[in-house]
Amino acid sequence: ARNAEKAMTTLARWRAAQLGETEKHKKRRPYLASECKSLYACEKWRMQIIREIAKKVAQIQNAGLGEFRIRDLNDEINKLLREKRHWEDQIKELGGPDYQRVGPRMLDHEGKEVPGNRGYKYFGAAKELPGVRELFEQEPPPPPRKTRAELMKDIDADYYGYMDDDDGILIPLEMKAEKLAIQKAVADWKERKEQRLNKESDGEEEVEENIYAVQESDDEEEDAAKQATDGSQQRFVAHVPVPSQQDIEQALLRRRKQELLEKYGVQENES
Repeated sequence: ARNAEKAMTTLARWRAAQLGETEKHKKRRPYLASECKSLYACEKWRMQIIREIAKKVAQIQNAGLGEFRIRDLNDEINKLLREKRHWEDQIKELGGPDYQRVGPRMLDHEGKEVPGNRGYKYFGAAKELPGVRELFEQEPPPPPRKTRAELMKDIDADYYGYMDDDDGILIPLEMKAEKLAIQKAVADWKERKEQRLNKESDGEEEVEENIYAVQESDDEEEDAAKQATDGSQQRFVAHVPVPSQQDIEQALLRRRKQELLEKYGVQENES
């Protein structure tokens, strides 16, 4: 009788557990939030989703899970986040609070807002995955440009070179370079003078270069020689008498004399 009672007790427990699982299966979260019309049930399903998100966020902090497992966990967390927003919309539709407006921001373990790209969030070790780190590396901001007034504050006499000689370095260098230049110029002048004196003592006269002489090119000289030899140079014949320079001067003199005589009213004696 005792064993029968124990068997009946075990059977009763198994039956009760089976009924509990069936009851739990019946209370599975609806696939669509719009199917739930009870505000209390919507709040319960929302809290269940939040607990699942917290559990997966704690798991994704482990970088040793591997790249593929971390990506899967991150996808599951984002899927749960979208489902949570659907339940929050249904709660607002049923007259409940607007969690998207009054709810806290989503922060990571460092207290910073969870980074994302176009609504997709990255949690824990997912932020260090290849290709993800580059998305959030911000370039350093460019240095602020100075205004004209700020630039003029740093301009003084030293900027324009008025105080370059006060350091005592430039003047000695200039004096040294000037002495070397003078010595070189004097040596060149003495050398040229000695060469000129040697030429004069040898009886050679230095021919002064004519700076006004026009040097003809080799082609022009060849053309001129060719025309002179073959007689192909064209000759011009004047059909009217061409006055010379002396004739022109005499004509100008006579004209000037005639103007003076007419000016003073003197008649020229006819010879």
